[in-house]
Amino acid sequence: MDVSKSLHFPHRLPEPRALLILVKPITWFPPIWAYLCGVVSSGVSPWSNWGMVVLGMVLAGPVVCGMSQAANDWCDRHVDAINEPHRPIPSGRVPGRWGLWVALVMSALALGIGALLGPWGFGATVFGVLAAWAYSAEPVRLKRSGIWGPGLVGLCYEGLPWFTGAAVLAAGAPSWPVIIVASLYALGAHGIMTLNDFKALEGDRQTGVNSLPVTLGPERAARVACWVMTLPQLAVIALLLGWDRPWHALAIGALLIGQFWAMRILLSDPKGRAPWYNGTGVLFYVSGMMVAAFALRMTGGSG
Repeated sequence: MDVSKSLHFPHRLPEPRALLILVKPITWFPPIWAYLCGVVSSGVSPWSNWGMVVLGMVLAGPVVCGMSQAANDWCDRHVDAINEPHRPIPSGRVPGRWGLWVALVMSALALGIGALLGPWGFGATVFGVLAAWAYSAEPVRLKRSGIWGPGLVGLCYEGLPWFTGAAVLAAGAPSWPVIIVASLYALGAHGIMTLNDFKALEGDRQTGVNSLPVTLGPERAARVACWVMTLPQLAVIALLLGWDRPWHALAIGALLIGQFWAMRILLSDPKGRAPWYNGTGVLFYVSGMMVAAFALRMTGGSG
């Protein structure tokens, strides 16, 4: 991964603010939230091991997610030079190979912290670190696929931290209901990640990244994303009804209706409204995750 001539800058230190932007703190919320959903769904009081709760939140958000953002920005530096030349690496505020070194050091830090969370936490951390590099780096670069790329990110943003939070608190494998619900929300997150690809549409098209907005066009990709977000939530509602949790199912149903309202606005202008949906409709989605977590807690989340 040689730095191209357009990305050569004089030898100097990166700007501290640019390093913070590189790891994108705004993206830390989804995995932290999912980890907390896992903690709640485990059925174990978080106060019984609050140190593991806090450590897991730090690992899921600032460390693993931050590392994945740095790795992605390094591997996408040529794409970003087209889409967003103001970003830290193409703008030169994080010069030379600093972006690569930050990602590598944070990968090692993630593994060190993950080892403190026991075998389940460490295993999940190893998977998360490998997935981050598989998504962004050649020769694998699953980001090129509009199916596998968003699917892997959705799994690592929602399903993996949920599983980890439940496993760490329960000190063992989560129950099958927890695994099933976490997997369904991870599947639905594929649609969220597809909408996130809209911002890179032009650069992806020029550099051979076959995201769904590129291959299907914005309108069809947005409709597919809406279906992918909706169907897993309907499955969760059905499961909760079967597990005698009607009020939780009703609450998630109400949140889904809120998403339908937001989806109508999204579909009126998919490319222009995608960022708006990510700040509104996604809030309903993640709220439903926590409702489901409390429902699982009541059923006895640990296996």
